[in-house]
Amino acid sequence: MKIDTKRNGTEFTVLPDGEVNAVTAKELDEVIVKELPGTKLLILDFEKCDYLSSAGLRVLLAAYKELKKSGGRMLLRNLGEYITEALEATGLDGVFDIQ
Repeated sequence: MKIDTKRNGTEFTVLPDGEVNAVTAKELDEVIVKELPGTKLLILDFEKCDYLSSAGLRVLLAAYKELKKSGGRMLLRNLGEYITEALEATGLDGVFDIQ
């Protein structure tokens, strides 16, 4: 998996390319955790990602909780069918802001 990132002030965008699975979720977590301080809006753009495992869902939930503590928010964009179904099956579609 490749991860592109963009920062614009307090806005940080993460663009995973490939699968977020049990192996690659750690890499995604490291990228997000490193940039959370000072981030008020975390955008995860899944345009080039077609798979998100339960390990990936845990990364998203952990980031969401940290942002919420500091008054920030998280936005998920360009979700494919599989990722949408995973969020719906876990009830996280009602937790995350999805665009």
